[in-house]
Order: sequence, then structure tokens, then C-alpha cells
Amino acid sequence: MTTLVLTVVGDDRAGLVSAVADIVDAHGGNWENSELAELAGAFAGIIEVSVAPDRADAVRAALEGLAGTLTVTVHAGAGSAATAGRAVTFDLVGNDRPGIVREVSAVLSARGASIERMSTQTTDAAMAGGRLFEASVTVTLAPEVAVDDLVAELERLAAEIQVDVTLAD
Repeated sequence: MTTLVLTVVGDDRAGLVSAVADIVDAHGGNWENSELAELAGAFAGIIEVSVAPDRADAVRAALEGLAGTLTVTVHAGAGSAATAGRAVTFDLVGNDRPGIVREVSAVLSARGASIERMSTQTTDAAMAGGRLFEASVTVTLAPEVAVDDLVAELERLAAEIQVDVTLAD
């Protein structure tokens, strides 16, 4: 099987996921993994599908037929290569302000941590007013990088940018 990674973006409305799933199914493909969301009135997502190699071009062509409803970009996937290293998940919460993601990702990059999954959101702060920034981040560390070193660096940053960082179990 060939792995295809689809990115999809369009104005949110009912039936968008179904339209993509119908095309994948019609070509004998399998929907493997996805992250899909409505953000500010737009529907956006990334989807991993597998399909027989001789049907990949037909899937691409059929997905082009969604133009006007969804913008779909098809990327050739690299398959399921095992990632060497240790996965670490942490949660971050604090008053929202510009630059939090930039600063956290800079610390991760400097330590050679690869972001495997990151989910962020802002919500209204119930009692204090203003907005809260929340993130859950899973990274893969190279075997030579100590988890304690990364945690220490994140805690230093957390104090500087006034957020709480909690290592998930």
C-alpha cells in the first residue's frame, strides 16, 4: 500500500469529511489517521490514508474534484518509520500573549526535540478575565537527550513567560 497525506481546508459546512471519505473508499483506500477541526469558521485537517499504488493517481484526481468546496493537497507519505528516542508529553497553561508557541518551540528545537503532536487553544479565564493559553505537546527526544534537561529548560522558560508546565505521565 501507498501512504498519502492529505491536507484539507475549506469553509466549514456539513458533509466535508464524508466527501473525502467517500473518495478514499471508492478507490479502495483506508482512512488511517487524522486530525480535523473547525477553526474560526474554516474546516481544516490532515489525513493519512493508504491506497494501492496503482490507485494513488486516481485518488488524487478525484480529490481535485472537491475544488470549490475544499482545497486538498496530497503529499506522498513516508510510511510508518519507527522513531528512535523517547516520547515525552507536557501540558502548558498560562495567560495568553503573543509569542508563547515561538518561545516553547525554540526551546524544543534547541534540544533537538521533534514535535510529534501539538494541540493548542485559547479560552476565557473564568475568574480573572482575559484569555488563557493551553497546549498539550508530545515530542520525541533523541536517545542522548536527557528528559530532565528538557524539563529544566521548559521550567526556566515557564517562569520567564509566566506559564505552568506539567510533564504528563
